[in-house]
Amino acid sequence: RLVESGGGLVQAGGSLRLSCAASGSIFSVSPMGWYRQLPGKPRELVATLTSDGNTNYADSVKGRFTISGDNAKNTVYLQMNSLKSEDTAVYYCWNPFAWGQGTQVTVSS
Repeated sequence: RLVESGGGLVQAGGSLRLSCAASGSIFSVSPMGWYRQLPGKPRELVATLTSDGNTNYADSVKGRFTISGDNAKNTVYLQMNSLKSEDTAVYYCWNPFAWGQGTQVTVSS
């Protein structure tokens, strides 16, 4: 089970940090990631983090977003800086076994 938090409303240029808490010890052995979905569009990859610390980012967020994890807390984070209106979406936490419920991020211009 994945539980997200940290979404909200922010002005363009601002920052938000999303958190995703994973139940159990699976966090330390499976990849984790963040996806987002804009209205009427398919879900798209934002960033992934492997169990050995490798990261991957969508081109649209490179240099602005950072994914990280805390094994002790079974939690993965998405630090989002320099937010743009086009980042407005529902953000979902992911691992190979589950999806989070989604958290809304709205960036006002």
